[in-house]
Amino acid sequence: MAEAVRHDKTARQLRLLSDALDSGRLGPVRRLVNTLSPAEIGNLLESLPPAKRTIVWGLVDAEDDGEVLVHVGDDVREGLLAEMDPDEIIAAVEDLDIDDLADLVEDLPDTVIDEVLKSMDRENRERLEQVLSYPEDTAGRLMNPDVVTVRTDTTIDVVLRYLRLRGELPEHTDHLYVVSRRHQYLGRIALAALLTHEPGTPINKLIDDEQPAIDVEESANEVARKFSDHDWISAPVVDENNILLGRITIDDVVDIIRNQAEHQALSAAGLDEDEDLFSPVWRAMRRRLIWLSINLATAFLAASVVGEFADTIDKLVALAVLMPIVAGMGGNAGTQVLALMVRGLALGQVGAANVRTLLWKESRVALLNGLVLGTLLGLIVLAWFHSVGLSIVIATALTANLLFAAVAGVLVPVTIKRFGYDPALASGIFLTTVTDVMGFFTFLGLATVILLH
Repeated sequence: MAEAVRHDKTARQLRLLSDALDSGRLGPVRRLVNTLSPAEIGNLLESLPPAKRTIVWGLVDAEDDGEVLVHVGDDVREGLLAEMDPDEIIAAVEDLDIDDLADLVEDLPDTVIDEVLKSMDRENRERLEQVLSYPEDTAGRLMNPDVVTVRTDTTIDVVLRYLRLRGELPEHTDHLYVVSRRHQYLGRIALAALLTHEPGTPINKLIDDEQPAIDVEESANEVARKFSDHDWISAPVVDENNILLGRITIDDVVDIIRNQAEHQALSAAGLDEDEDLFSPVWRAMRRRLIWLSINLATAFLAASVVGEFADTIDKLVALAVLMPIVAGMGGNAGTQVLALMVRGLALGQVGAANVRTLLWKESRVALLNGLVLGTLLGLIVLAWFHSVGLSIVIATALTANLLFAAVAGVLVPVTIKRFGYDPALASGIFLTTVTDVMGFFTFLGLATVILLH
């Protein structure tokens, strides 16, 4: 419900913006845009064609430019950066958090990167270089090194005086982290505990050492899973020596989860989640051509199976009418299983320990559905073509193809994952090939054996 409301709001804002732009009234556009959060502005910019996007981007408050750049896809960001001169880019990114700047820095022109680094003090420059030293999609790349630490040999009143002198806390600070003299992570202290205990209480009496730290090399997906499982707002990041390096906050994890959902939805169709909705025709064509070419090749494989039974189809024209039903039902059933498996693999819920159990379960589901739908389809075909043999053939073929679909839906993504590839990206092509080929082969093969002999 909340998601639907958000989408309606975006659509309404987009309509108002477009109407104002079409009328040439930029004042209302500026006022509307600058009442939105950077994330909302980014979403609207991605919803506009390039010409209107350029106009709106020029009306965004300069203070929000950096945050907006963080919240748009790579293709859109590239276009927005092209509209800015180096000084504007430097001004936009210089106040970003280190983790957000790390997301942007590789998209910036080299000359701008040099100027950005020169504008930073030594501590922040070293922090940025540290974050950039870790691979993408790891905890090290997600973390913000700006973290508030305290020692065990102090008291609450000392910590509170330190916080007042500091003046401000990093966003989403719900805990302070306790470290040793060697800066090793020992535990955390909730801000609430500092406010509700006596000022003279020693810090070592309040340490919560139950929250495990996140390893700096841990994958972004695993980080998101831990935040989801434990309802964390923030979590410390450590290296192999338990040295505290930084922290990850819930806003970064929400971005991970959203990106995962977009990746799964678009990868299944062979698309890039960072592709601009209004990307140039030739660029979009090139990106999609490779997957369409692979689909064409697999379609020829299915067509070759049909070609082997050309004589059978010539003698029984009804087979040509009914063939798509068997293949299509198999494809739909397989897609249902595939969606569950890809999600399970992404969440770490599917592995070698439970694949056989899942295969057995999905096979039984497919068999039962096949018997029910096959019987129903057989009765319909009997009433339509008045052929008991044809009814038996299509009922049997449909049941068999649902079984093939279930097996492929389980094993294809697991196999692709085992070879180190993204199951969301390629599984659909192989699944469709299996259900088409086996559907045609089973249906036409049974028809040849039962009806023509």
